[in-house]
Amino acid sequence: MWDVTVIEDPSAAAVSLDPMRARLLAELAAGPASAAMLAGRVGLPRQKVNYHLKALERHGLVELAGERRKGNVTERLMRATAASYVISPLALAAVQPDPDRFRDQLSARWLLAVAARLVRDVGTLITGAARARKRLATYALDGEVRFASAADRAAFVEELTHGVSALIAKYHDEHAEGGREHRVVVALHPTVRTRIPATPETPAPTSAPTATPDPAPEHA
Repeated sequence: MWDVTVIEDPSAAAVSLDPMRARLLAELAAGPASAAMLAGRVGLPRQKVNYHLKALERHGLVELAGERRKGNVTERLMRATAASYVISPLALAAVQPDPDRFRDQLSARWLLAVAARLVRDVGTLITGAARARKRLATYALDGEVRFASAADRAAFVEELTHGVSALIAKYHDEHAEGGREHRVVVALHPTVRTRIPATPETPAPTSAPTATPDPAPEHA
């Protein structure tokens, strides 16, 4: 089972977005189970669960983990092919974001377009590497920084821009024989803070819990 996999096919994306099928995927990500076992967990008849499992299996979202005899019946134990799934912009190819259409480094929507391209490209690379049985060379850096002021944030962005630009200029070789191009993506956005769940000492909020972002930057 992969930790995460990317769904590129529109039909597979539609199947995964069905609430009950998403619930079954979550159950099967926790461990193999039969339709009879899942029926009790999700409150559906076994035949209905089987129907959903076959749809998920057709699109490669679940797979056979084994079989077991239970009385006169042979049960198929299914498992999810990944612990989690990400839907690629390729699933909406005709309307997928294009970062080259509008470039604005201070635009949150342009950042979203860049992030969507990242999901699309890395998903495609993962699929190709899996088919070729090769490892994919990637790197990611994730961290948080708390700025004392908007001025500090602006200074950080300027230093970051200069530093990364200098590294790119140092190592980029336009004429390297056998060289391979790599894309560098650096992003900065406010941290999304999730509200703390209610406890006996802390009453639950009147509305459902939501993710609360920090105040928006000057450009959005």
